[in-house]
Amino acid sequence: MSFLTLKSIHVILMVTWFAGLFYLPRLYVYHAMLDNDPKGDERFKIMERKLFWGIMTPGGILTIATGLTMVFVYHDIGVWLHIKLTLVALLIFYHIWCGKLLNDFKYNRNQRSHVWYRWFNEFPVVILIPIVFLVIYKPF
Repeated sequence: MSFLTLKSIHVILMVTWFAGLFYLPRLYVYHAMLDNDPKGDERFKIMERKLFWGIMTPGGILTIATGLTMVFVYHDIGVWLHIKLTLVALLIFYHIWCGKLLNDFKYNRNQRSHVWYRWFNEFPVVILIPIVFLVIYKPF
């Protein structure tokens, strides 16, 4: 497989992962706003579970796998990559935190407001921007 093919697959998978990272917390916003709606609660639980386990987690795992493959096979290592990998580690932590919140909703233990989830939802954007600039410019 050529480097550009692997890189293209990596970007496609990254977009898939980020779709979940952007949308799952948005579902949490609306889920947290429900008031005495058992059918709506169950509907959100199903959507959240399917998004987390069916799209987000496979996308994240495969994004990381293709990224590490590029690093190990093509050895394009610089300071920029160390910074990027640190930011990816933060995304992995965020992903795991989303899974913990998924379980909180699943077992009716959510204690956070929709406003908190609105702020929580912004974190992936804060990480995506520097990652894109690091990859495109490779400044260090």
